[in-house]
Amino acid sequence: MICKAGVFLDSSTTFRRFIEDCKITCEVITPHLLAAPFFRGSYVALIVPTGFANRKYSLLLPVLRAKKDRIHSFLERGGRLLVFGAAEARSDAYDWLPFPVEYHHAYEARHVTLPEDWGLHTLLEGYDCTGIPCDGTFPSHGGDVVGVTRDGDTVLVGKQVGEGYAVVTSVHEYPSRKFLREFACGEKEIPL
Repeated sequence: MICKAGVFLDSSTTFRRFIEDCKITCEVITPHLLAAPFFRGSYVALIVPTGFANRKYSLLLPVLRAKKDRIHSFLERGGRLLVFGAAEARSDAYDWLPFPVEYHHAYEARHVTLPEDWGLHTLLEGYDCTGIPCDGTFPSHGGDVVGVTRDGDTVLVGKQVGEGYAVVTSVHEYPSRKFLREFACGEKEIPL
């Protein structure tokens, strides 16, 4: 079993340490590295953390858009992609994904429900889901609704893409350790 994740970050953060503490090899993929024509990494999963579209904190969005074909190919060949909230009031923040996702930025604690029959329901394991911080909702999308609030707002979307799988969430917490071990571990690495 291979446990390896690439995390799109502008600089190394405690999120990287958290992933490594889960016994997952973690490589930071900066915007400059992702944009470099020579970059050739291979991973089981890719993770795009909260705030990727907020220009005050991140340079990721333009590079994700420029490299969307590589990300789509990664998914088609069996890679997994976990994308968190854009943390910026812009509905086009996810236009680099291979399916439509509209985002509405609104930070608040929400009562979130995940179906037990969803294979990755462990995302929020250990959290009090009656008041979990979310930085927005997804009013429209081309995926499957996986997590909803008590008010019926979608906060987690899943989508099979080729042989791979994408998860888009506005939950503003680290994923559970169990979820990361399930999501970032697999039989093979997929080239990005």
